[in-house]
Amino acid sequence: MGSDAIVDFTAGTIAGAAQLVVGHPFDTIKVKLQSQPKPGPGQLPQFSGAFDATRKTLASDGIRGLFKGMGAPLATVALFNAILFATRGQMERILAHADGSPLAIGDQMVAGMGAGVAVSFLACPTELLKCRLQAQGDAAKSGEVAKVHYKGPFDVMKHVRAEKGMLGLYKGFTPTMVREVNGNAVMFGVYEYLKRQLASAQGLKETKDLGVASLVLAGGLGGVAYWGPVYPADVIKSRMQVDDLRNPQYKGMLDCFSKTLKADGVGGLYKGFGPAIARSFPANGACFLVYELVSTALKASTT
Repeated sequence: MGSDAIVDFTAGTIAGAAQLVVGHPFDTIKVKLQSQPKPGPGQLPQFSGAFDATRKTLASDGIRGLFKGMGAPLATVALFNAILFATRGQMERILAHADGSPLAIGDQMVAGMGAGVAVSFLACPTELLKCRLQAQGDAAKSGEVAKVHYKGPFDVMKHVRAEKGMLGLYKGFTPTMVREVNGNAVMFGVYEYLKRQLASAQGLKETKDLGVASLVLAGGLGGVAYWGPVYPADVIKSRMQVDDLRNPQYKGMLDCFSKTLKADGVGGLYKGFGPAIARSFPANGACFLVYELVSTALKASTT
């Protein structure tokens, strides 16, 4: 691994930890809203919205309830972001122009797509463990998932492997790939575009001279843009991953999409969208800021 790749890997690792700490409570509410069962005739939904889900989670489980399922991503989020930023860096070097001119925004999107492919293989099993832990208390009451009380991510892994083998950990892989490839293409494209616009507006020659506020703004808005084209894929992924392993409701991504659309309409594909957006700005702002600061410091220390 070259020195640039090591810098990307290290900076991505630290940035991932920052992103998780800031964003996990929002993610918990998102998954609860995505995976809540459809209410019966004359019944109210379990959660009327993000604030209601937050209130009920705090009432039943306290502040720790917002951090349920963090063990799995905590163990892997650093590696996830390390792979994401390192792969993106390698793609940037492959796409680099011979004259040293900056990559076009389209090239940055291609680099993001490549990074999305790489991280899908880690994201799918990690999120399956996380989602089952986040949703188990709510969904199990209605029989939506197997009535097993998981003690933690390793316990989820044990049960999934016992039921479906190692491939069971990749339930929901197709929508995960759809989300990561397209979402990261948009996110990195928007991030680079905004950095250039902000640098130009401030009379800066290079984006590396941008201050903290500008980096947080570009990173936060890039993260928000991530969800625009891919949120329905994330809903489908979450529903598939919390589905009963023995008697699944869904045969695959298209079947889940069809049944969700039939049962809940288009709105069903956007359950939890508010918390996802609310999480995305601060979490990605923190992630990109830490990445840029750490990578700049590491590059400076090696020159």
